[in-house]
Amino acid sequence: MIKVNSVLFCFMLISIITLGQKKLITRLDGTKISEAEIDTTIKKLMKDAQVQGLSVAVLKNKKTVFVKSYGYRNKPKNEMLDTATIMYGASFSKAVFGFLTTKLAQEKVLDLDIPLSKYLSKTIGEYDYFSDLKTDERWKLITARMCLNHTTGLPNVRWYHPTTSELDTNGILKIYFTPGSKYAYSGEGFKLLQLTIEEITKKTIEELAIEKVFKPVNMIRTGYIWHDSFGDDNVAVGHMNDGTIDIKRKRTEAVAGGSLVTTIADYARFTEYLMQQKGLDKKWYNEMISSQIKITSITQFPPITMDETKENDAINLSYGLGWGLLKCPQQGRAFFKEGNGGPWKNYNINFIDKGISIIILINSENGETIFQSLIEKLIGNTCIPWKWQGYVSYNTVSK
Repeated sequence: MIKVNSVLFCFMLISIITLGQKKLITRLDGTKISEAEIDTTIKKLMKDAQVQGLSVAVLKNKKTVFVKSYGYRNKPKNEMLDTATIMYGASFSKAVFGFLTTKLAQEKVLDLDIPLSKYLSKTIGEYDYFSDLKTDERWKLITARMCLNHTTGLPNVRWYHPTTSELDTNGILKIYFTPGSKYAYSGEGFKLLQLTIEEITKKTIEELAIEKVFKPVNMIRTGYIWHDSFGDDNVAVGHMNDGTIDIKRKRTEAVAGGSLVTTIADYARFTEYLMQQKGLDKKWYNEMISSQIKITSITQFPPITMDETKENDAINLSYGLGWGLLKCPQQGRAFFKEGNGGPWKNYNINFIDKGISIIILINSENGETIFQSLIEKLIGNTCIPWKWQGYVSYNTVSK
């Protein structure tokens, strides 16, 4: 009897493993890809493009159907990534903040269209970080909506010139065009909005995010600041192309536009929450992913340019509240967000009409070079504006 049970157990175990290997993921066009094919694809791409670590999640019918990590969280120490490894989210911070701010607007904590100057307790010159703006009255035009849709006229990072992206050691903060008149990606706009919300609520962005996002979504290893509960034993480092290692500092102060740390498991839960339209009323959800400003720039970076194009008119490239937007002829509407900081390369796009999403977290400097191949293999062909986003495939670079 024991031998029979042992044989039966082994048969069941083999069957379970086999079924797992044959599990199929449905792509945007209805075709399917197996988990084994995904593994093979990712491992080959990582080898060919010399990507050290990668985590990925795929949603179907607005639910996570695949989540897995590959490669190293720390190659010099031979430590491997897993789905609970904390990674730097970079500008994924802005997507979470966009959702948080929209929720605060829904709760009537602030009005998206009232100038921020009406909420602040002091004039802009009295805030050290923004004191350079004291002689430019246009700062009084800036609203929360403008901050979230990148139309403030402020640069992305004050230490990098917005028209050349070259290091600017002076770091003088300027408004480069009339607020609300055009799109130009701006992290500094998010800082101004963060300051305003923290004054209004008398709470930090981290406190608000825990209350309104992280706890409701069960994002237990995510924060705008570092928490001791994260521990030190499962944290990724970044791998630069020259072999050096980037270790992110453990922040004690939140930066709404760029300090988020998270895991692929947590961010997949956040994406599910969004795709299932939880946390916001229908009106406010639609507002968040509705076009606020059309994008006509040839590329996303450098952010401030006079050069324009109609190349992306066909996909309705635009910006919502914290999210980029597009509409593919075959796949329908989508909202997306990138995250880029040195060796930290992240991408998320959500095809709301199809219920399909993909999230990519990479801790290698050249990670962006596999975005297109990876996305097209895992979820199918899309109308993602690769040129506008500046993503050049690794095999193009090598030719």
